[in-house]
Amino acid sequence: MKYGQTDEHPHLLETQIESTQVYLGKLLDVRLDRVRLPDGHESIREYVIHQGAVVIIPVLDSGELIFERQFRYPLRKAFLELPAGKIEHGEDILNTATRELLEETGHSANEWRYLGVMHPCIGYSNERIEIFIARGLQRESGQQLDHGEFLDILNLSLDDALLAFRNGEITDGKTIAALFWADKILRAGW
Repeated sequence: MKYGQTDEHPHLLETQIESTQVYLGKLLDVRLDRVRLPDGHESIREYVIHQGAVVIIPVLDSGELIFERQFRYPLRKAFLELPAGKIEHGEDILNTATRELLEETGHSANEWRYLGVMHPCIGYSNERIEIFIARGLQRESGQQLDHGEFLDILNLSLDDALLAFRNGEITDGKTIAALFWADKILRAGW
């Protein structure tokens, strides 16, 4: 069985006949597959293989959340986001979250809780984003950003973050999903 396929709903299953790598870059692996559809016909599927990422909800002792503002070239604007980063090949997801929080914000956390996974682009990518909440934050150092990475750090209350989402200031999917988790955990005790 191929990655992501299950026999849970066999009447919906598409089977790979042939796969061609169209492009391989540092971040993306673009594929063009020929597939057999459930009715026996053939079709083409274009998609991106992605190594996955994490997003962190860092909660300060004050209750504020740490956010970052970062320019995203594909949309040519700066976005308000929660800290996040790519999972390195073979890296444990908690290690990724710990590393990214330290690199991007200069903080470590005493308490980590795994919340779940989201798939931001199911129509054209296998990308997954693992969601964590981090508490007991301690300032360890300044930012240790990757080469070519530039971002501002700011703190927002959960109310202000949700208002920024409502007002269209936060449109990043991973941040929106994580904010819904934060709301339920910090207010409803999930």
